[in-house]
Amino acid sequence: MNILFCGDHNAEDGVLIAILSLLKNSGAKELHVYILSMYTLSYKRKFKPFSKHAADYLATLLRKKNPRNTLKLIDCTGLFIKEPPIFNMDSRFTPYAMLRLFADQLPQIPDKILYLDDDVIVRKNLIDFYNQDLTNIEFVGVLDYWGRFFFHNHHQHRAFDYVNSGVLLFNMKEIKQTKLFAKVRHKMQVKNMLMPDQSALNKFARKKRIAPRKYNEQYKLKANTVIQHFTTSFRFLPFFHTQTVKPWEVNRIHSVLKLHEYDNLLDLYLKLKDNL
Repeated sequence: MNILFCGDHNAEDGVLIAILSLLKNSGAKELHVYILSMYTLSYKRKFKPFSKHAADYLATLLRKKNPRNTLKLIDCTGLFIKEPPIFNMDSRFTPYAMLRLFADQLPQIPDKILYLDDDVIVRKNLIDFYNQDLTNIEFVGVLDYWGRFFFHNHHQHRAFDYVNSGVLLFNMKEIKQTKLFAKVRHKMQVKNMLMPDQSALNKFARKKRIAPRKYNEQYKLKANTVIQHFTTSFRFLPFFHTQTVKPWEVNRIHSVLKLHEYDNLLDLYLKLKDNL
């Protein structure tokens, strides 16, 4: 399986957890991981790239499980400078989240690749999801839990069609042909959006497939959950509020979410995190 992550140095803990969960649930399947990052740019907010040291350590963990597993850290600084998302640089998302939009410009990226946000945990084997036929499909994703109620793309016939971008199975060959990422990058340059690349991907995609919720569970763990995505969500009791708990916030996973499903995995993460 080919797996894609994007991020700065703040993504290192999340990627470690995600990779540990992939190793636990991938069986004998080879894992080829690609991490897109870039060097600090002169914008209002300062960032550091995903470190080579962290990438090398993660590569060691992957090879320990299977010598054929690989990891590549790819510098996208030049591509980003050439097409910066000018009108979306100050969104609540870091510019690093948008690096996936340059995957069509990178010859290292294979034709089929599964993009994962750094706040996901893989709970079950992904092979059935990953192996689906993508002929004439740009990407496969799951409806955004909250956005499906507020956003709708009128070219689609179904009532709910707004996909969450935290788990996306990309057909890079089709994306290059339709120029989907090029269209989204241009939109990032000329229009400010609340959910920048997610909204643009939904707007311009003409060949997307919607997968069952179990492949990107954004609200509450269920018995059939394959991937749990720890997004910001709305809660209504004891009063209306937003709630954000990330996988690396182990104490809050327990105290706020009352979740112990991943204790063994998170114990391992706590033992290994200082190696990053």
